[in-house]
Amino acid sequence: MGIFGKLFKQKSSAADDSVRAAPHADEPAHRTIHYDPNLVDSLKRDHGELVTLYQRIGNLLQDGHHDEIRGELVNFKTRLEAHILTENVRFYTYLEQSLREDAHNAELMRDFRREMNTIARGAVNFVKKYQGPGTLDASSHEEFAKDYAAVGELLAQRIGREESSLYPLYQHD
Repeated sequence: MGIFGKLFKQKSSAADDSVRAAPHADEPAHRTIHYDPNLVDSLKRDHGELVTLYQRIGNLLQDGHHDEIRGELVNFKTRLEAHILTENVRFYTYLEQSLREDAHNAELMRDFRREMNTIARGAVNFVKKYQGPGTLDASSHEEFAKDYAAVGELLAQRIGREESSLYPLYQHD
């Protein structure tokens, strides 16, 4: 089973029900995503888990437990990538379909998607920079702390904006 299979097996069975045959002959079956009433709540739970993991990293940093941070960075990166994948495949695809006639909100959604992908790349690069042996110790503590704070600020702003401005666009037709 590949990485995508593993990621989607972790999600609820509602995920399996969200991809169905296309209602129109001109839409490929594999590209039609249907509304999932549990999706936004699931994405918000993901946000809570990401914040908890991020705070755990900060606590380890504060306590000087540099060796333990690497493992938590990998956990954070894995969870973030799973969240982004779910958003890209299920959330944004559904919004693209449902907002076809709403140019303003469709553009807002595309801007969010581009921004999230940029933030995700930054967070993943942050993790990659520090996950290797010997990359995080007392001598790199201050640099890590600055990078950690910058990534945290971006993620906090993003989560707030996503939940207040973007998630309300996800509605059943």
